[in-house]
Amino acid sequence: MTAVRTPPVAPRLRRDRRRWAWGLGGVAVLGWSLAGAGLFSGPVVNPAGVRQFGRFASAALSPAHDAEFLGVLAEATLVTVAYAALGAALAVALGAIGAVGLARTTWGRRRAGWTVSRSLLAVPRGLHEAVWGLLLLNVLGLDPWVGVLAIGIPYGAVTAKVFADLLDEVPRGGYEALLAAGAGRGSAALYGLLPSAAGGLLSYSFYRLECAVRSAVVLGLIGAGGLGYQLALSFASLRWEQVWAAVYALAALCMLADLGGRAVRRRVAAPRPAGGQAPTRDPLLTGAVVGSLALMAWSWWFLALTPATLTAGRTLDQLGYVLRAAWPPAADGDLLAAVAVAAVDTVQMSVIAIALATASALGVSGLAARRPGAGPGRWALGAGIRFALLLLRAVPPPVWALVLLFVLLPGVLPGALALGVYTLGVLGRLVAEATEEVDPRPRASLRVAGASRLGGWLYGVLPALSGPVLALALYRWEVAIRDTVLVGLLGAGGIGVLLSGRIAAFDWAAVTTVLATIVLLSLAVDLLSERTRTALR
Repeated sequence: MTAVRTPPVAPRLRRDRRRWAWGLGGVAVLGWSLAGAGLFSGPVVNPAGVRQFGRFASAALSPAHDAEFLGVLAEATLVTVAYAALGAALAVALGAIGAVGLARTTWGRRRAGWTVSRSLLAVPRGLHEAVWGLLLLNVLGLDPWVGVLAIGIPYGAVTAKVFADLLDEVPRGGYEALLAAGAGRGSAALYGLLPSAAGGLLSYSFYRLECAVRSAVVLGLIGAGGLGYQLALSFASLRWEQVWAAVYALAALCMLADLGGRAVRRRVAAPRPAGGQAPTRDPLLTGAVVGSLALMAWSWWFLALTPATLTAGRTLDQLGYVLRAAWPPAADGDLLAAVAVAAVDTVQMSVIAIALATASALGVSGLAARRPGAGPGRWALGAGIRFALLLLRAVPPPVWALVLLFVLLPGVLPGALALGVYTLGVLGRLVAEATEEVDPRPRASLRVAGASRLGGWLYGVLPALSGPVLALALYRWEVAIRDTVLVGLLGAGGIGVLLSGRIAAFDWAAVTTVLATIVLLSLAVDLLSERTRTALR
């Protein structure tokens, strides 16, 4: 008797309630943030500033180009480059030293020590480099060390964490062999792990140099000198043609850093010779390393750094005074209430910024992505959008906030939109690169079946982008929560306004309370972001 085969039944699709809950929760938080920004409760537009905004926009076509100002701009650019080079070098050095103590491999099964060592990074990582700059200005005064240390300390903490993760990913054969031979864990990590991770470490080091250029500009806005300082002076005097000249100089500097860093990362990621051939020295990587070392030496000479400044009697006295005045933290009711209100404004600002940047980045990613074989018109359009994104991320968020305050009333919204515009410049580039890596066959199949260009992108590209875009957006949210402090330092709302006022009043006990709140807020966003990625994965 022949058994009757039952035709296979497709499994019943079920909705993942957890994902729906997280998604609806995100929409609710966005609505709460928009309401908190005053979008639904009253006027937010300042009609009186429209004319000034028009003058600012029209000056983009006629930037300052007189010889005297261009000379000032060139010197400011050199200061910015020097800060970025030495700040990145210090960050890499601190990262290399700290990575050995942070890697899970070197701790083995001692999870408590590994957890404590990672937790110690919360303070330097949680404070924006502009905050470090303000604090260091009160200790060192107007010294070039302020710019270098303000970049090197927070970037060093981030670099140590990334380097440690890279060390944990490499094969452990050499490390374990050295341990068996009697070497200590530090020496075994230095000689058994670092050589294997050298490519990734070099790639990330050059990425940090790119980021340091933008941070050096930001530090100029708080008085550390360089392009950011010149930009702030021109803005304060309403010299829009000078502002745009500085913006274009910033864009050119960022473009050079992006192109150089991308070339190094691509060369590091290129496949090695097969067939047992011995690897040859790469001229590009060798030149990049030698050039970086030469740039560091020149930067040290150009800034005239003196290590004795860090141990001078005045510096130590001022540091001791600040530390004594900062402890214990202030805990009066009025301050805590103000901190709570400012923290809520900060969260709302960051949520609006990320929502705006993510939606806009998705909208332009298809056009900004490079497509092989594209015609001249399509290539020109993509190049124009990529240049516009470069301009958006070249201009620091506080400058965008000051511009938006021409047409918007003061509050959370101008700061949120300023952060959104800046973050769009970053996310737009990253999402465009993710779009370039998506498998083109589903979209091509839909186009052959008669789908429109928009339909092919919506159903053939967007589903594949959802995971990477979500990860990038959540990562940028972690960064944005720190950048809100920077926007607030210049008066655009959030907890940075409170911090700036307390520093100006030399109320160091209150400064400690505000700084602790910023660190805790950053940690909370980091944990929530990680939980969200896990839930939606």
